[in-house]
Amino acid sequence: MEWNFQTAEELSAALRAGEVTSVELTDEAIARIERDDKEINSICVPDFDRARAAARGADQARARGEDRPLLGIPVTVKESYNIAGLPTTWGMPQHRDYVPAEDAVQVSRLKAAGAVVLGKTNVPLGLQDIQSFNEIYGTTNNPWDHGRTSGGSSGGSAAALACGFGALSIGSDLAGSLRTPAHFCGVYAHKPTLGLAANRGMVPPSAPALPVDLDLAVVGPMARTARDLTLLLDVMAGPDPLTHGMAHHLRLPPARHERLRDFRVLILDDHPLIPTGSAVRAGVNRVADALVDGGAHVERHSPLLPDLTEAGTLYS
Repeated sequence: MEWNFQTAEELSAALRAGEVTSVELTDEAIARIERDDKEINSICVPDFDRARAAARGADQARARGEDRPLLGIPVTVKESYNIAGLPTTWGMPQHRDYVPAEDAVQVSRLKAAGAVVLGKTNVPLGLQDIQSFNEIYGTTNNPWDHGRTSGGSSGGSAAALACGFGALSIGSDLAGSLRTPAHFCGVYAHKPTLGLAANRGMVPPSAPALPVDLDLAVVGPMARTARDLTLLLDVMAGPDPLTHGMAHHLRLPPARHERLRDFRVLILDDHPLIPTGSAVRAGVNRVADALVDGGAHVERHSPLLPDLTEAGTLYS
């Protein structure tokens, strides 16, 4: 089964139907990483022995009749998340030997959902760039053109997804760290609403993994399709069990509309501080035209927008 072109949703269906085992999927992913990642350099910390053990456990659980959202699905995790027994460096050479003793809350949720963690994906120094290079693990290249960047800071995760090195990944975003590499590599990412997904354990080494409420940074899902983002966000979403989760449960409101023609869409193809390239503008306009063809109500201006120059300056 050439599963790298299958979605996580399709793989889940195949696993439930007995058409493939988690061990087969995991072995296929590992073989692909060992064959193809030398040129891409997306998986900076492999964890193949534990992945194979987790895959065997997933198959045994399914044989007992268990069914969890990600049971048996191979995934990757951004290097910046703590995983017990693996280094967490954030690409900082002085922390190359730091190994946390406890999983980040989102890693725990992946495992509880039955996912098979193949390893960690590469990042830039301190997660502070829109490319993915550090002196410990080197450079992650764009899978479509090895002379270009995969983006950052979740560039390793985006490149891994594009190459079929796992069906899902988890990343993080403050200033585009999910969205930029997804765009560069042709995959999908979602920056969740602030506070929707607990971030404990996505912390610089060797800081303690404490529950914190951040003002801009979030953790979020990455996938090969938009539907798979929904699958992974359902696993990630929810308050930290050590804080708000002791009293509150997550209940998201339903979508406001089910049909494209019922939506209003604001299209912005320029910014007062950053000129827009003609190719980018053309791409945005193709999307706008498709939305109009689908019946959506498309606008180019809104009095509700803040002053973009002032907002950009304040953000910076």
